[in-house]
Amino acid sequence: MADGVQSWRYGLQARERSTVERALAILGSRMREPGYALTSPDAAGDYIALHIGADPCERFAVLYLDGQNSVIAFECHFTGTLTQASVYPREIVQTAMRHNAAAVVLAHNHPSGSLSPSAADKALTQAFKQTLALVDVRVLDHIIVGGRGSFSFANNGLL
Repeated sequence: MADGVQSWRYGLQARERSTVERALAILGSRMREPGYALTSPDAAGDYIALHIGADPCERFAVLYLDGQNSVIAFECHFTGTLTQASVYPREIVQTAMRHNAAAVVLAHNHPSGSLSPSAADKALTQAFKQTLALVDVRVLDHIIVGGRGSFSFANNGLL
């Protein structure tokens, strides 16, 4: 993950950043253990929030999952401005194929703290759903993190 001026970790002391990075590495390795599956949007939202929830600029990331919804990888693909990030589905499709992913959870943060999806967020989700379906990759959810919570498209009937 980024540790530069665009990261919320930038404001932490070196020792604190090191502790956060170790904790995220432990969580990430546990999530990739055989048999560990994401069982709820809340669990995915909590994990994603730890990575990008407090960043001061918008970031778009993806959790790549296998056929049993076990985590293969988490990657932050795009970083934007305070209010938007340019996102390119082609790169997500390429990465999903490289990981041999069966499903994905899309994610981005809202630095404003608002959890309400915009019209652009909804349109982007549908575009990803259609595009990834062409290569047999399911979009299980799109999670927005910000403030002190998360918003799940799946939980709110938007998928």
